[in-house]
Amino acid sequence: MKKALSIALVLLFCIAMLASCGSKNYSSNNTEFVIGLSGPLTGGAGMYGTAVKNSAQMAVDEINEAGGLNGIKFKLIALDDMHDPTKIATNYSSLLEAGMQISLGTVTTGPGLEFKNLSKDDNVFFLTPSASGDAIPEFPNGYQMCFADGNQGKVAAEFVNANFKGQTIGAFYKSDDSYSAGIFSQFKGNLDASVKVIETNFTDANKTDFSTQIDTLKNCAFIFMPTYYDAATTFMYQAKDVLDKSAVYYGCDGFDGIDNVEGFDINAIPQKVTMLSHFNSKATDGPAKAFIDKYTEKFGADTLNQFGASAYDCVYAIYGAMKAAVESGKSIPVTISASDLCEILKGQFNGGYTLKNAVTGSEIKWDKTGFVNKGAIQYTIKEATK
Repeated sequence: MKKALSIALVLLFCIAMLASCGSKNYSSNNTEFVIGLSGPLTGGAGMYGTAVKNSAQMAVDEINEAGGLNGIKFKLIALDDMHDPTKIATNYSSLLEAGMQISLGTVTTGPGLEFKNLSKDDNVFFLTPSASGDAIPEFPNGYQMCFADGNQGKVAAEFVNANFKGQTIGAFYKSDDSYSAGIFSQFKGNLDASVKVIETNFTDANKTDFSTQIDTLKNCAFIFMPTYYDAATTFMYQAKDVLDKSAVYYGCDGFDGIDNVEGFDINAIPQKVTMLSHFNSKATDGPAKAFIDKYTEKFGADTLNQFGASAYDCVYAIYGAMKAAVESGKSIPVTISASDLCEILKGQFNGGYTLKNAVTGSEIKWDKTGFVNKGAIQYTIKEATK
């Protein structure tokens, strides 16, 4: 009888151990609220990930110095994914093991598509600063601080409708890239009927010689370019003496950092270079100016960009939503589970919570779609050469 009882206890122990090993619902013994982040801290996209990590940490430090949330401080844990989606599963598990209760998701879209599926299963709330894919906030636990790719096209069209009604503009995009083609599709779908678009595109098979596209657009005074900066810089160099010097380039967030690309002298381009943005890195007043001053003092100007500005706002948005929840009577202990905190934050972000006077917008809102609602600006990266 004793032997049978011993065997039964051993079996029960083994079953419990197996169940524990197969679960990702780690118990929390946190002494701080833990924010998790996965991003490219090294590699070709390292500039973006570094900006996000630096800016998020700066916001965490400021909040902690001000007393945290009812005396409880925050902690940021950032892991390197090198813009590689295959690294996300490991990073995600490591962040959970480290006590992650809330997250900034990922910095870029490819890894973000992996992260959203994993976080959905565990009901972990994330607010990404810069993973702009339309499918990133597919599930109820995911939100964006950046404009979604499709939304960028809509906002760009609104700008063109307001400034070029009844005129002809040019467009240059990558037809075999979901980011570029997706933005352009939304752009066209939201244009005023009076705006005529002369379209040109390219693919991976033809991304070094843009002479044909340049010839097509040579008489356009405004060219919409929803591309990444690698193709844009090649186009600009090849077109600098063909297009009129008064022509204006208008890109989306793929232009971010174009003035710091190694081997590209933006001052050699006579045309004006602009982009749709929610951050003015040359601001002379307001929250953007305060952020710029703090960031450059701590980290220099090399990694100052809208990715970082957006991450700074993400941390304050999460903190503000948690604070508002507590003030409305919700209990948020430091040991709260990620899933329970997710439900509280979803209630705030879907219920009219607004972040005001932020770096990337004077009034920022969300709804149950997870998409952000805020104003955009035409940010001038470089003025035309006189």
